Amino acid sequence: MDTWKINITHFEIDQIMEEFNHAIVICRDLFERKLKDYGASWRLMRPQSVTDQILIKTKRIRNLEMKNCSIVDETMEDDLMAIANYGIIGLIQLNLGFSSIVDMDNDQIMKLYDEHIKETEKLMQAKNHDYDDAWESMRTSSYVDFILTKIFRIKQIEQNGGKASSSEGIDRNYMDIINYALFALILTNRSK
Repeated sequence: MDTWKINITHFEIDQIMEEFNHAIVICRDLFERKLKDYGASWRLMRPQSVTDQILIKTKRIRNLEMKNCSIVDETMEDDLMAIANYGIIGLIQLNLGFSSIVDMDNDQIMKLYDEHIKETEKLMQAKNHDYDDAWESMRTSSYVDFILTKIFRIKQIEQNGGKASSSEGIDRNYMDIINYALFALILTNRSK
C-alpha cells in the first residue's frame, strides 16, 4: 500500500511538472514570436517600467474578474502569459541594465530567457516542496492579488534604491510573479 501511494505521488508530480512545462512552452513561444515582430525593443525599458507594465496587465485581469466583461480582444490567459514574459524581461533588465539601443540579437535574448526560466522553475520546485502543492487549492483571483502584492513590494524596493534590508530582492519577487502567473495559467486551462 505504501508503494501504491508513492507511485500516485510520483504520477501527480509528473503531471504537475508536465502542466508547468507546458505553460512555460506557450509563454516562451509567444515571447519568441513577439521578439520576431518587435525585436528586443524592451531593452530600452528601465526596470521600473517593466514593473509598471506587469501592474497594468495584472490590474486588467482583476478588473475583468470584477466586471465580468472585456471590450479589448485579449483573454485572461493572454495577460497571464504577458505577465510571465514581462517577469523574464524584468530579470534580464535587472541583470544587464537597460540600454539606449536594441543591443542584442534574438538568439542571445532567447538564451537569457531560457536561463532565467530555469532559475525560476528551480525556485518553484523548492517552494512547491515546502508548501506541498498548496497552489492547486488556490483560486486564480488569489494569484492575481498575490501578483499585485509582489508588484507593490517591488515598487517599494525600487523606491529604496533597489535594496531590501530584510526581505527577498526584486529578482526573487519577479520569479514569484512568473510562477504565480504560470500557476494561474494552469488552473485557468484546467477549468476549460
